[in-house]
Amino acid sequence: MGDVTLPDDGKVVLKRKITLFNGVGIIIGTIIGSGIFISPTGVFLYTGSVGASLIIWLTCGLLSTLGALCYAELGTSITRSGGDYAYIYTAFGPLPAFLRMWIALLIIRPTTQAIVALTFGHYVVKPFFPECDPPQNAVKLLAAVCLCVLTAINCISVRWTMRIQDVFTTSKLLALVVIIISGVYYICIGHTENFENSFEGEYGAGKMALAFYSGLFAFGGWNYLNFVTEELQDPYKNLPRAIWIAMPMVTTIYVLANLAYFAVVSKLEMMSNPAIAAIFGDRLFGSWSWVIPVFVALSTFGGVNGVLFTSARLFATGAQEGHMPGFFTLFHIEKQTPIPSLIFTCLFSLLMLTTSNVFDLINYFSQTLWLSVGASVVGMLWLRHSKPDIPRPIKVNILVPYLFLLAIGCLVIIPAIYQPKDTAIGVAILLSGVPIYYLCVKWKTKPESYHTVSGCILRFFQKLCSCIYVDSAEKLSN
Repeated sequence: MGDVTLPDDGKVVLKRKITLFNGVGIIIGTIIGSGIFISPTGVFLYTGSVGASLIIWLTCGLLSTLGALCYAELGTSITRSGGDYAYIYTAFGPLPAFLRMWIALLIIRPTTQAIVALTFGHYVVKPFFPECDPPQNAVKLLAAVCLCVLTAINCISVRWTMRIQDVFTTSKLLALVVIIISGVYYICIGHTENFENSFEGEYGAGKMALAFYSGLFAFGGWNYLNFVTEELQDPYKNLPRAIWIAMPMVTTIYVLANLAYFAVVSKLEMMSNPAIAAIFGDRLFGSWSWVIPVFVALSTFGGVNGVLFTSARLFATGAQEGHMPGFFTLFHIEKQTPIPSLIFTCLFSLLMLTTSNVFDLINYFSQTLWLSVGASVVGMLWLRHSKPDIPRPIKVNILVPYLFLLAIGCLVIIPAIYQPKDTAIGVAILLSGVPIYYLCVKWKTKPESYHTVSGCILRFFQKLCSCIYVDSAEKLSN
């Protein structure tokens, strides 16, 4: 049956086809997406300080590394795909895990994909409108095309998806190397005027938290390899190795890229235009300035690919536990790709393209995202207490999760004080999942008509997409 595996019990499970190099590519490829080309404006917008912005970028890298270390322990002790969902399920049970899945479905994943796709659309159109902002409808259309094309590729082949990830990861690293070298050279020839009075700015707690949101958005993806551990070769070794290779690389690249941006782009330009890489290219490369938007488009294309790949696996894991509709568990019989899950993920992302305000989207979903990450790390500490004997090939020092949780507490509580309306909306969406859980998951004595309709829908998707059930090698409830 091609790429599927039939163990002794006859269940269909996934083959481990993702190598260490692929894993590093997923982490770097997903992290370096739109963030480094959009977030520098967001960080500086809320601080107004060059020095503080650079410190925030370094701190965001260190904080993401602490989180990645915690997730290395989680990912090697709970080897089931699904990331945060799987960890919260194992530690706290089905209802909290369902709520994590619920907000991922409605807020986190569609918003992330929409932001990266919108950045792709913006930079593709930008060379044709060098003197003004590109038309928003054109940006949205290209973002939609990007999402649809990558969804189709993800449906066709896992190997092609990984090849795209590897190729575009290399392309985006080359693009950032060009930016860094050009910026450092610009500094070396004496252009240091933008670094005068570097620490003059605004340092309110609320604005600093929002600045961290923009910076941490650019680091988003450090935990995405945990969503596909069932397909990773030798996950006990390759998961932490991929993290240790990828995170220092990304942090160094980001800090140096921001240093280059600040050397070339003025403070006023930084605050007024989020397409900072385009301004950088116009200033340094003249008639070759179109090269930078092309590189950014390649980078964001790979970023959308990584998010789509892991999102579909997350929803498939939820469906295997009965927390999502059954058609999410369907994988193509030969290509071994979760076609229904990929299509559904794409459709929800397309709905998020109704708005093009990137920073509002970042601030809107960040609080909910970091709340769920914090819940996963609390779950790790709880599992150390409640299940001390489970295998832990990676066990981090106890200070690491406590420092990480302290930072997350600030990221969640401070914006809740300064932006109570957005917090209330996020909490309302989270709590709306409670009745859905009891109605659709907990209620076992549903009428026969419900099972008839759901069975027809499931058979329809099986025939339409030539799919079969794929079971997990390890159930979360075990």
